[in-house]
Amino acid sequence: MSATDTTGTGTGSGTGLGSGAERGLLDVLRQGFRLSPEFVQGLGWTVGLALLATCGRVLVPITVQQTLDRGVTPEQTRPGLVLVLVLVALAGLVVTGVASYFSNVRLFRATESGLATLRTTAFRHVHDLSVLTQNTERRGALVSRVTSDVDTISTFVQWGGLLLVLSTGQLLVATVLMAVYSWQLTLLVWAAFLPLFLVIPRLQKRVSLAYGLVRRRVGETLGAVAESVVGADTIRAYGVQDRTQSRIDEAIDAQRSAATRAQFLVAFSTTAGALTSGLVVAAVVLVGTLVGVDGDLTLGRLVAVLFLLQLFTTPVQMGTEVLNELQNAAAGWRRILGVMDTPAEVTEPETGAVELPRGPVTVRFEEVGYAYPGGAPVLTDVTLDLPSGSRVAVVGETGSGKTTLAKLLTRLMDPTQGRVLLDGVDLRRVATRSLRERVVMVPQEGFLFDLDLAANVAWARDGAGEDDVRRVLAQLGLLGWAESLAHGLHTAVGPRGESLSAGERQLVALARAALADPDLLVLDEATSAVDPATEVALQRALDGVTRGRTSVTIAHRLSTAEAADLVVVVDAGRVVDAGSHRELLGRSEIYQGLHASWTAHTAAV
Repeated sequence: MSATDTTGTGTGSGTGLGSGAERGLLDVLRQGFRLSPEFVQGLGWTVGLALLATCGRVLVPITVQQTLDRGVTPEQTRPGLVLVLVLVALAGLVVTGVASYFSNVRLFRATESGLATLRTTAFRHVHDLSVLTQNTERRGALVSRVTSDVDTISTFVQWGGLLLVLSTGQLLVATVLMAVYSWQLTLLVWAAFLPLFLVIPRLQKRVSLAYGLVRRRVGETLGAVAESVVGADTIRAYGVQDRTQSRIDEAIDAQRSAATRAQFLVAFSTTAGALTSGLVVAAVVLVGTLVGVDGDLTLGRLVAVLFLLQLFTTPVQMGTEVLNELQNAAAGWRRILGVMDTPAEVTEPETGAVELPRGPVTVRFEEVGYAYPGGAPVLTDVTLDLPSGSRVAVVGETGSGKTTLAKLLTRLMDPTQGRVLLDGVDLRRVATRSLRERVVMVPQEGFLFDLDLAANVAWARDGAGEDDVRRVLAQLGLLGWAESLAHGLHTAVGPRGESLSAGERQLVALARAALADPDLLVLDEATSAVDPATEVALQRALDGVTRGRTSVTIAHRLSTAEAADLVVVVDAGRVVDAGSHRELLGRSEIYQGLHASWTAHTAAV
């Protein structure tokens, strides 16, 4: 493989999340059912039970017709026949109720299973996306794609999907029976509703666009709210509550306007259905009476047609609501499919994934280059060897490419040119689980979960217990500090660790990394947020933790470089020198300048 080989899925393109807006409705449903096959598993039985329940509804009109025309007539009353008809109808309704119950149970089980699969799959894919891709959308808006958008699908699938099928069946059954009783009135009903059936599909296209906009506005609102909650301290510190509130108000107002327009279209279609239904009932009564006067339509048949007309008009009115829910669900589904269609740039090797053995790691950057989408190269022609077991410090001005090197080394991104190798193996060929077991990165701001301190440390390794946590904290010299907290190891750290100071959060993050016991430890100056007194003890513990394993530190404090075995100097995206602290002080002007600036700053502090 050549030095510039870019075999692998990662391209560094940083593709933004798709909207899925180009998908037609049938394509959305087909792809949605492919992602969640549970939706259609056992669908035949569910629909069969539901159709049985629907067919049972025609028993009442038939019973009424038979009772009026045969059981209660001007000539005679036949109580026995009426009783039989009522009992048959009652038995049919019991069967109908049982069938309806079991169809709903099957439907809810299938849909909840399918929705769980959809949520899990979408959430997992979000984690597979590159950091660059995730950053194309606000966190709140991104979360809405796997939460509220899925909820719109839930509403439709659990309520509207089956109802749409049953409404169609109910229309057909009602039409056939009405035609048996009076083909003239049946033609009248269809002549009245046909214009509505022709207009609804065109209206639904506008509803679809309107609901697509609603889903986007919901995501924007969630993004604005989440941003203001996370940044509450900064907002208060700068006294910009009014401006922040204005941004949220604008997002809420935009969502309100979009939702109002969508509901206006829904109300129009619903009202049209209700108005048409009312007019048809009046027309059937009038025409039916006239036909009955001529003796062609009995009273029982006319009443039965009116009952059947209710079975006909109810699904028409509900059908418009269901179609509107379908458009809302399709809009949410499109956004989820937009996530799923976005390629994951850093993926598991398709074939031949390599499991690396445990032990100190050798690292090689081989003519590596990287450029963010649409930007100039951040790294250019980086060739660098890091010996196993060495403590490496990477130094350079802000924006020189240090952090990008760390992200490539931990495969949070893949290079656009060249290769990064661990023990001679291209990172793109290493099995993901093996890579995450061997390589751990501690960012400059350690993220903590809303758990207690011990649970946050134990998160690093499956099956780790409190004894493991105590051992690691003792090795780092942090056990006394941890036990001095209000509830010791069981002290709640709060959302994002906000109950602890910035330095304390970093101590927990470092303990978590130590418990993971990696062979390559990458630190983005993990001690930069720690107070001086704690830094001394922590640095002493880190010396023991890094001994025997390869460690790479993105150094903002040159005290880290002074203690390193190898110092790598990065300038304008290139590695311009590498050596010990003493060697670089004697020959590298860039390093001399960095060291002099840091020394002056330290003296001033």
